Amino acid sequence: MRRLILLVLLMVALPVAAFAAKQVDMGNNAGTLTGTDAGLTVPDSILTSVRNLYGSGLITGNLGTVAFQTGALTSGSLQTGGTFGAGGAFTVTGNGSNGVANGPIFTGTFFSDSTWQMFTLPDGTHNYNLTGIVTGIVYAKYKQYNAKGVTFQLTVNTGTGFFSGATTLSSGNLNILCRPGY
Repeated sequence: MRRLILLVLLMVALPVAAFAAKQVDMGNNAGTLTGTDAGLTVPDSILTSVRNLYGSGLITGNLGTVAFQTGALTSGSLQTGGTFGAGGAFTVTGNGSNGVANGPIFTGTFFSDSTWQMFTLPDGTHNYNLTGIVTGIVYAKYKQYNAKGVTFQLTVNTGTGFFSGATTLSSGNLNILCRPGY
């Protein structure tokens, strides 16, 4: 009887574990941010960290690239902050280093509006942040997961001037929740 109960519990637990959510975190640095009313674009940020993608914890180094393009500006301005519409693309590509795959790691799009915020620091200089919700597919070894998450991208301080169409990205983060059939 005890074995039967254990067997039933195991049969219930296995499907639940198979569909458990998996949180993946990816970091990036540098890259050229360009922008117009058609959207913001970064083609060349360096993927510097991946956590929990392959079940091996944190992997660091020059691991590939992060590239994205937002939808078009729907309100506000590039100089003082605004909102970009859904759409565009968000892609993370590994370069085969340190155990990261050589090829796509995440492909997706901005699911909803993204927020472009300008912050004036006490010394009169400006920083800009981009925050958006992304959805797409995560490629982890032999599996693909549907994913939803958030990205936060920070620009380098633009000095006392405003964003003029191009600047250097300081750092960024993509934090996504993955699960089969999500």
